[in-house]
Amino acid sequence: MSITLQTNYTIVKFSKNTSLTSWTIVNDVVMGGKSTSTISKNSEGNAVFKGEVSLENNGGFSLLRHRFDKIDISQFNKIKIRLKGDGKKYQFRIKPSRFNQYSYVNYIQTNGDWQTIEINLSDFSPVFRGRKLDLPNFSGNELEEIGFLIGNKKNESFKLIIDSITLE
Repeated sequence: MSITLQTNYTIVKFSKNTSLTSWTIVNDVVMGGKSTSTISKNSEGNAVFKGEVSLENNGGFSLLRHRFDKIDISQFNKIKIRLKGDGKKYQFRIKPSRFNQYSYVNYIQTNGDWQTIEINLSDFSPVFRGRKLDLPNFSGNELEEIGFLIGNKKNESFKLIIDSITLE
């Protein structure tokens, strides 16, 4: 009897047929801010997260999140993201449960070209409302939410094109 371990797991691979219904936008308007953003697909079928971050009314962020049925990630140790940014810095966020009050965060610096970014799961730090928590880095075995957040403490337009997100 042999046991085969799965070497990777695709959380999402965008295509023209991929639904965006499980992707949600949360802008700073939830706390009185004025930032705006949208999620759509381009002609190639990639997801496009774009908008305007505004610092007006103590705002300053836009979040795109994806919730899904809980997946066992115990056999994986990194996440791989293929995207094309605009030269700006983004947070990539993960949650073992959608009910967690805080997220585990790692930062992505985009360069304007297509990039494949690999992040060790153990390199995600716990953050709540922009503040790093005095808790250990991510060490969970489950995942139920991922997301991208832009909040660079300045007024700026942004555009992030997402192709795929996989676990390895």
